[in-house]
Amino acid sequence: MTSLLPKLREIVGDQGLIADPSAESRYHGDWSTHAKCAPLAVVRPANTTEVAQVLAACHEARQPVVVQGGLTGLSGGATPAGHELALSLERLNGIEDLDAQSMTMTVGAGTPLEAIQQAAEDAGFRFPLDLGARGSCNIGGNIATNAGGNQVIRYGMTRNLVLGLETVLADGTIISSLNRMLKNNAGYDLKHLFIGSEGTLGVVTRAVLRLFPRLGNKCTAMCGVDSFTNVVELLHLLGKKFGGELNTFEVMWANYFDHMLANLADARSPFADHQYPLYALIEIETADEADGMARLEVCLAEALEAGVLQDVALAQSLREAENFWKIRDGVSDIPNLLTETAAFDVSVPINVMESFVADVDSSLNKRFANYSNLVFGHIGDNNLHLLVATGDKSDYQAINDTVYGVVGDYRGSVSAEHGIGLIRKDYLMYSRTPEEIELMQRLKATLDPNNILNPGRIF
Repeated sequence: MTSLLPKLREIVGDQGLIADPSAESRYHGDWSTHAKCAPLAVVRPANTTEVAQVLAACHEARQPVVVQGGLTGLSGGATPAGHELALSLERLNGIEDLDAQSMTMTVGAGTPLEAIQQAAEDAGFRFPLDLGARGSCNIGGNIATNAGGNQVIRYGMTRNLVLGLETVLADGTIISSLNRMLKNNAGYDLKHLFIGSEGTLGVVTRAVLRLFPRLGNKCTAMCGVDSFTNVVELLHLLGKKFGGELNTFEVMWANYFDHMLANLADARSPFADHQYPLYALIEIETADEADGMARLEVCLAEALEAGVLQDVALAQSLREAENFWKIRDGVSDIPNLLTETAAFDVSVPINVMESFVADVDSSLNKRFANYSNLVFGHIGDNNLHLLVATGDKSDYQAINDTVYGVVGDYRGSVSAEHGIGLIRKDYLMYSRTPEEIELMQRLKATLDPNNILNPGRIF
C-alpha cells in the first residue's frame, strides 16, 4: 500500500481518497453489522475512467478491493476485511439522461434508488423497483444483488429493469454496453454476467434503466386471513381478476404484524381489536381509479362471502394506505431489529411455504430454549423473510445453520434478493449444485485472475 496509495491519490485527488478510514465508521460494514472492520483505505472515484484506473493499479499490485454502494445489504458482501481497499461508488451519483420517447433513464451506479424513482415520477413515468431501503440504497448495489422488492410480482426483479450496463473489469477494462432497446439478440447479452454477481466479476459504473408509464391510481387493502391455504386462494383470485394490474401481494404472519404494532408508535391496526393468523397487504394500479376501486371492492366482497377472507380494510385515503405500508416496512424503522436478529431472505415453492415455516419453528424449538421468529414475505414471487433471535448473539451461527438446513431440505434458495456475500457462502451448496458452483468459479477466475474483486464473497 505504501507505493499504491500515491498512485491512487494521483487518480482520484485528495477528495477521492481517505487514507486513514479508522474514524469513518460508515465504510466499516453494511446493515448486517457482520464482522465490521476498517479497510486499508477508501477510494472514491468520480467517474468511470477513474474507476478503471484504480482497478488497473490494484490489479497490477494484486491489491484486494471490496466494492461499496449504499451499504444497506444484509449479507456482509460490502463489509471490508482489514487487508482490503474499499472502492466506494458514492460519487458516481446522478441522472445523466431521461429519454421520454424510449422510456429509459441513464444513471450513475451511486445514484440512490429514491432519487431515480422521483426523477421518473417527475417526468410522468415510473421506475418500479421498490424496497424499504429506497432512501439509502444505490442502484449499483441493487444491480449487483439483483434486488427484488415489493413489486416483483408485476415488474420482475432488477434484471428485468436493466437494458444496458457500463462495467469495469478487474484489470481496468471498460465494457460499455449502454443498450436502450428492448430487443437486442446480437451475441451474448453480457450485462447478465454482472447483474446479481455481487461485484465479483466487474464493477458496474452506469446503467440504462427501463421506465414504465405512471398510472398513478393505486388501490390498497389490508386483509385478515385465517389460513395459509386461503392466502394462496386470495393470490390466485386476485391474479384472475386483475392480472398485470396486481402490483403487490405482501403477507405478514401474526408474530410480525403484532411486533410492528407494539414497537411503532405511529402504526395502528385497521382491524381494531380483531386479530388474525395472517395479514395480506395488496395493491393494484389501474388507469382509472374509480373503476379500480370498484372492482377491488367487488373482488374482496366475493372473497369475504366465500370465506377466503375474514376481514378487509380498504384504504380510503393516501394516509390510510401509508399506515398499511408502515406496518409492512416497519422492520427498517425499529432500532436494532435487524442488527439484533439473524435476518433471512429465502425462497421456497408456494405449495410448501406453510410446512417450511412450521419446520423452521420446530427445528429452532429443538435447539433453543427461547427464540422469536418474525415472518413476512412477498409470497407471490416465492420470497420469505424471517427475523430470528434468541436474545444471545453467540447463537447467531447456530441459528443460521438451523434455518439454512431447513431451506436445503426444501431445495429452496438461501438468498432470494439480498445476495450471498460473506454470511451465506457456506450455505450456497444448499441451492446450487457442485457443477454450478464450479462454473461460477471458472467465470470468476477468467474475469478476475488475480482475485482482487470482492474476494471471498459468494464462495
